Amino acid sequence: MGRIVILPTVVVDQIAAGEVVERPASVVKELVENALDAGATAITVELEDGGRALIRVNDDGAGMDREDAVLAVDRHATSKIRRAPDLVGVTTYGFRGEALAAIAAVSVFELETAPAGGEGVGTRLRVRAGRLDGVDDAAHAPGTTVTVARLFANTPARRKFLRTRRSETRAAVEALTVLALARLDVSFRLTSDGRTLLDAPRVSSVAERIAALYGRGLADQLVPVEHGDGYVSVRGLAQRPDSARTSGRKAHLFVNGRPFKDPFLVRAAESGYRATIPAGVRPSLFLAIGVPGDRVDVNVHPAKLEVRFRDKAFVERVMEEAVRASLQPMAAAAVVGVAEPAAAGRPVAAQGLPGAAEPDAAGVVQQEALFAPAEGGVPGAPLDLVQLFDTYIVFERPEGLAVVDQHSAHERVLYEQAMAELERGGGSAQRLLLPLTLDLAPEELEVVEQYGDLLARVGFEVEPFGGRSVVVQTAPNPHPRFDARRCLEELVADLARGRLSGLRNRLERFAATYGCRAAVMAGQRLAPDEMRALLRRLFACELPPHDVHGRPAIVTMSRAELERRFGRG
Repeated sequence: MGRIVILPTVVVDQIAAGEVVERPASVVKELVENALDAGATAITVELEDGGRALIRVNDDGAGMDREDAVLAVDRHATSKIRRAPDLVGVTTYGFRGEALAAIAAVSVFELETAPAGGEGVGTRLRVRAGRLDGVDDAAHAPGTTVTVARLFANTPARRKFLRTRRSETRAAVEALTVLALARLDVSFRLTSDGRTLLDAPRVSSVAERIAALYGRGLADQLVPVEHGDGYVSVRGLAQRPDSARTSGRKAHLFVNGRPFKDPFLVRAAESGYRATIPAGVRPSLFLAIGVPGDRVDVNVHPAKLEVRFRDKAFVERVMEEAVRASLQPMAAAAVVGVAEPAAAGRPVAAQGLPGAAEPDAAGVVQQEALFAPAEGGVPGAPLDLVQLFDTYIVFERPEGLAVVDQHSAHERVLYEQAMAELERGGGSAQRLLLPLTLDLAPEELEVVEQYGDLLARVGFEVEPFGGRSVVVQTAPNPHPRFDARRCLEELVADLARGRLSGLRNRLERFAATYGCRAAVMAGQRLAPDEMRALLRRLFACELPPHDVHGRPAIVTMSRAELERRFGRG
């Protein structure tokens, strides 16, 4: 006998089933998708033992007559397409003609169905191990009920790999949840061993559906997303930055109404939060992408979990822009006050750092944009402030003891201010009494030329001075201790090291680097008025409580924690 043989049909069917049916949740997904394609408005799912013992899906869709019902359990039988070109732009959930045949090949399968107008006379058919085992009349309302019992009973090796009842139930609930997010016009209900785990009636908005599925708490933390560019549109909801957490986030993507998974697109959406959330924090996202059907291929995965875009880089960019635009109103509300630009050519007296020699002071400018004496109290902080280690500002708040990192707080304030200046075309700058002359490396000269416009927007007016030298005529003025020379040298060095290379959003990265380099440093002593002014800027608006690197700007120890530490709790 030769080494190459044709596999028996039953083996072929079981292999094919392995591509479509991974676990009970896969069965739930495929059957519910069929129900949606049949026009169902109400779908009920019943599970026993996590779906291992029984899965039953009932719908009120169009139903089938007997001829169609018998054909439906054959491999490659479908009502969704007729020829290969139909795959381009296909809008139905199920279209490959594999689901029912694959499920029936690895279970005890029963289908009951009746078409609309059939006067209650329907069809019941049974399939055992992939073979049709009987067709009878059945009384059934218009619609379809599919019962899948003893999943993987005839493939014990596959059954061994199923997880616990709780894990399989959770996966099935998640599969139905995703489809419920895609179809707001359909009601969904899932019970497990007699307990209702999901009940989502028809709703008119995504927020209402999210509230039904995940609770009102999450729904109230979301902001609307609506953005388009060219042929791509993005709509949905994104979580407020201050509500995002390191765990428990929900991230769901849809394209033309179809759920799919793509970690790179999720990452692109998260890029829209750049500099608004700490490192490691993951916001919840519910985003629907709209594209012409010929620009996305939905036929690249047996279980239809993945899709392929013709121009994925463009879709990723639009996704990032959409999220950023949705957060922009909050960012605009959080922008701190910016001083009016100084009159052109107006000299500002140089103010030296303590112990610094007068040539060293040429690049240090003085202004009152941030550290001007604050009038009245500071929202959320008393007038009495203490500076610890010339680095931390400590004060009492109603909820406990607050400690502010002066560098992180100032960095956040300057970042928001710089973003406002960059986006509106320029901010305040003052002409130096003694212009600065810098000698730069060749790659740094290239950076000054490439990013000259951005440098000018934040206040650095840099001109060639022959050879490798440049002259700096104006500089920004974020605080009296600002060292323009050091800030510009470090900023240019950062850019030359390629920190912006390959990143689409130059403004945010530029502003983050500037904010870090221009902020007051740890170890610098601040006067009481300066501390109050900094806190006033920080608390006046809803600025994120961390710097652009994700380090906290403020830490609070509750009164209860203090009392516990001292044995009073």
